[in-house]
Amino acid sequence: MSSSDHPLTLVLVGPMAAGKTSVGRKVARLLDVPFIDTDKRIAAEHGPIPAIFAAHGEARFRELEREAVAAAIAEGGVVSLGGGAVTDADTRALLHRHPVVFLTVTAEAVERRISGGSRPLLAGEDDPVERWRTIFDQRRSWYEEVADLTVDTSRRPMRALAEKIAAWRRKQP
Repeated sequence: MSSSDHPLTLVLVGPMAAGKTSVGRKVARLLDVPFIDTDKRIAAEHGPIPAIFAAHGEARFRELEREAVAAAIAEGGVVSLGGGAVTDADTRALLHRHPVVFLTVTAEAVERRISGGSRPLLAGEDDPVERWRTIFDQRRSWYEEVADLTVDTSRRPMRALAEKIAAWRRKQP
């Protein structure tokens, strides 16, 4: 299916709390490839993401993110991107060369998922779900631009979603 020259790669994009990490881990196991979470890589290398935002701003974070995305895609496997990775034009250009799945989710499902989280763009919000909705609306067209497949994670069991995505990826060149 893949050679060492061209490792099997699948990129997951979507808003915060769409299930990119939980679905991504399952898809990676089904495809027998590594799972890479670019947010976790950035945090391991540069410290907590909220601290990067606070100390250096979103623009610097997006630079670090672009580098992490490029490195992860070069390694191959299932690559889960942070919700805002698609805001960077260079990152989107890179994604056009790889199979990308857009995990979408409803605001109602997100409400159950984001309670007690440490997501820097929702920090200190009186209504984090409304803030999530605004961010998602701003980014939706970018997710759609890079996506080859869109999957709604709101209601279906994550295992079934992972099986659907893995089956789709096996059919891609």
